[in-house]
Amino acid sequence: MARVKASFNNQQGELLAGLLETPDSETKAYALFAHCFTCSKDIAVTSRITRALANKGIAVLRFDFTGLGNSDGDFANTNFSSNINDLIQAASYLEEKYAAPVMIIGHSLGGAAVLAAAQSIPSIKAVVTIGAPATGQHVEHLFANAKDEIVNNDEALVDLAGRKFTIKKQFVDDINSYIDTSHISQLGMALLILHSPVDETVSIDEAAKIYSAAKHPKSFISLDKADHLLTRREDSEYVASVISSWAGRYLDITDVNKEASSAPAPDIERGHVLVTEQNKKFTRKIYSEDHQLIADEPLSVGGSNLGPNPYELLLASLGACTSMTIRMYANRKKINLNDVEVTLKHDRIHAEDCADCETQTGFVDKIEKTIKLEGSLTGAERQRILEIADMCPVHKTLHNEIQIKSKLI
Repeated sequence: MARVKASFNNQQGELLAGLLETPDSETKAYALFAHCFTCSKDIAVTSRITRALANKGIAVLRFDFTGLGNSDGDFANTNFSSNINDLIQAASYLEEKYAAPVMIIGHSLGGAAVLAAAQSIPSIKAVVTIGAPATGQHVEHLFANAKDEIVNNDEALVDLAGRKFTIKKQFVDDINSYIDTSHISQLGMALLILHSPVDETVSIDEAAKIYSAAKHPKSFISLDKADHLLTRREDSEYVASVISSWAGRYLDITDVNKEASSAPAPDIERGHVLVTEQNKKFTRKIYSEDHQLIADEPLSVGGSNLGPNPYELLLASLGACTSMTIRMYANRKKINLNDVEVTLKHDRIHAEDCADCETQTGFVDKIEKTIKLEGSLTGAERQRILEIADMCPVHKTLHNEIQIKSKLI
């Protein structure tokens, strides 16, 4: 599983921070996750569920709403409507950089937000709520004691879960425009409702309201003794398992682990490598006789950043070969080498800047290889190891004359 930093602008041009959890194997679908009121993308329930879903083949983008976590903006100027807009912007980001999301998941007030946002994201086919109220207006009870002050003074400092937040009158006015469930009856997509009967923050009665308002296909799963924040790891992992299994019915998602165990890897002859496309961008699957890995390009050049780029793989090959050769020599000579690290860097430099290069014009590829040795080594042993390092087979190959012949079949 890989975790990729994401950032995109809200409607006001402020930068929102997110993380995309991606599977190690093929991505079956992309999803959005909306966190709870005044929470962040890094709260345990959010991170655990998105990681668990990534392990099941579903890439999930979680992000901080405007003014929360690592996102820019002032929370006091946000409201339920701005949360909905943030979700729409997040979906646009996924569609532009990766693929349009087909599922949207929301926890607590985030669940109410995804119910309201889903119809504005054309690619969404399935909606999931976890411990969610039916409407945004539900959160008003959290600052009921300060409502008069908010209305009379236009704002008030409110204690929410041990933290101070400024709530403005515009926030109250906004959530009071989300008081009915008519939008739920108009979803027109699959809906999964997960809620604990002992949830003390959002009553299970809210789940009943959602279920009653929704049309089929709809499903309800009781979370038994789980608390609102799903603080027990087993509860969040159960939720992820249920979501992935349920989604498979509506999104044509198969269990990646089952697929990996049942689908045979390509039959690769020893000494050969097969590279296949994983998408129409730069993600590539690499197969050898016994192993698999992914190559990609960074987001900055249009890739998905799901694996090292080709030059990084080249450096990795040289570095691994160098390290193995040094270890083999140290073991054979019984040298007290405790550890070896090899750091490599590739550059293209002007030939005229290279004093010891045969090429005098154009550019020259330059690889810097730094070797760190740990252990009780004499000066002579260290010098000999440096000489041995340049004798590794890949190092020699890169210095030899190389013929590369391409053909079409």
